[in-house]
Amino acid sequence: MNYKDIFANELYHAIEKKVEYEIIMKRIEKPSQESYGDFAFPCFDLAKIMRRSPQQIAQELAEKVEHPAIERCEPVGAYLNIYLEKSDASSAVIGKILEGGKSYGTSDVGQGGKVPIDMSSPNIAKPFSMGHLRSTVIGNSLALILYKIGYEPVRINHLGDWGTQFGKLIAAYLKWGDEEKVRQNTIKELLTLYIKFHEEIEKDAALEDEGRGWFKRLEDGDEQAVALWKWFREESLQEFNRIYDLMDISFDSTNGEAFYNDKMDRVVDLLNDKGFLKESEGALVVEMEDDNLPPCLIKKKDGATLYATRDLAAAIYRYETYRFSQSLYVVGNEQSLHFKQLIEVLKKLEFDWADHMHHISFGMMLKDGKKMSTRKGKVVLLEEVLEEAIQLANVNIESKNPTLQNKSMIAQHVGVGAVMFHDLKNDRRNDIDFSLESMLRVEGETGPYVQYTNARACSILRKGQYSQGEVQGVDDEQAWPIIMLLNDFPEVIQRAGRDYDPSLVAKYVLDLSRSFNKYYGQVRILDDKLQKEARLNLVAAVSVVLTEGLRLLGLHAPQEM
Repeated sequence: MNYKDIFANELYHAIEKKVEYEIIMKRIEKPSQESYGDFAFPCFDLAKIMRRSPQQIAQELAEKVEHPAIERCEPVGAYLNIYLEKSDASSAVIGKILEGGKSYGTSDVGQGGKVPIDMSSPNIAKPFSMGHLRSTVIGNSLALILYKIGYEPVRINHLGDWGTQFGKLIAAYLKWGDEEKVRQNTIKELLTLYIKFHEEIEKDAALEDEGRGWFKRLEDGDEQAVALWKWFREESLQEFNRIYDLMDISFDSTNGEAFYNDKMDRVVDLLNDKGFLKESEGALVVEMEDDNLPPCLIKKKDGATLYATRDLAAAIYRYETYRFSQSLYVVGNEQSLHFKQLIEVLKKLEFDWADHMHHISFGMMLKDGKKMSTRKGKVVLLEEVLEEAIQLANVNIESKNPTLQNKSMIAQHVGVGAVMFHDLKNDRRNDIDFSLESMLRVEGETGPYVQYTNARACSILRKGQYSQGEVQGVDDEQAWPIIMLLNDFPEVIQRAGRDYDPSLVAKYVLDLSRSFNKYYGQVRILDDKLQKEARLNLVAAVSVVLTEGLRLLGLHAPQEM
């Protein structure tokens, strides 16, 4: 039962439908203090329509709003506050959760529409750094959330397996590479060569042209260049997959940039046929002055293609393959201009579906307040961070619960979950400073804190020998904030999907954990025989929602820790 809906519906009829129902729903808010009720409606906007003061309107509405689920209405200044009937509401909310289990909060908003999600997309022959964590975990969580509300997500790992950097890497390998060293430790050696190449460029600018030349040879199918490129790609994928397995993340497609090599001529022809291609200093561009954007580069002077050409081909391919209802690109803030250009060029080509493409931007992962750079070697390797997090989680388990079953698996779930949650709890548009210490705290706003809360709830259920029976309302006044939070879960999921913002779910499970732990500290859950069953139902409902909330973030919820 959605109590916000009930209140909105009562208001809608009380004001004789003079304001749209959706607007009323948006205006309803939570009071700043619990003593002011469960929901509040500000009457300021009604003053012009009803030609009375907001205070008078609130007074009149208090006399008209009446529903069995609403215990009482109180006008407070220009606000109408309502108090729900607690016993019935608590039994209804808990009953719905226990009946639905993990399906609680599921909806059909998306009506089965396909949503390709361009995510993760690390560069071949470079290590999987902390800088790639954000796209990976944000994209994965969005896929889980969108599926929950009725969409069909398609996770696409658009690998960076093409571009000038491969020409540079081939040139570096042929100049300074040692085949045996590369075979023994591929990614590390290739990173060393890549960094060395950029250091040497500062002494010899001609190396830049040499790198470009090798990439052109790669594009033209040069046998030696292609063989080295394939080797670099295969070795990189093996390393990436090991890291994805640690995070329990998989993909529906690993078509990278190279996949679109034979699909770009069509894009160039389409642009040319419609008269959009212009020559500029030897390069081919699409002028975008009318869109207040700089020209979109389609082909360089030497004929080599660019990201824009490839992404245009990819967008067309994805629409023709999936007939998507939305198409998401989980890519950093710094690529905002690129995606504005991409979408506007597709609109010029009269592809209506371009309106349903969205750049899901996010801030950078910083180290000591500065951007991590592969070129300069200032990089933190994700796999090393995950392994260290798992080791620290294992140390904590050994000190607090040495007899725990499946210690290594739980340590992995806690350690990896800590790193992922640290990212997802933040607004994705903000930069994040890398701090392993912050990620792994078992108190405060961390993944382990939420996981421990769920494990505590499961422990209470075991001690109480819980078996679900008839659901009764919880009479504890202290339980009411939990009931209201549990009731909010479906709406939080829908907002997170609508706003492409997993942090809403992360913040929600933190709020629920805090509320439950406060309740645990105030109430002896198992001591009162008359209340025990009702309280255990509440604990079970909290565990269901915390487990599902963590799952939507890509985290596991161990029942023991």
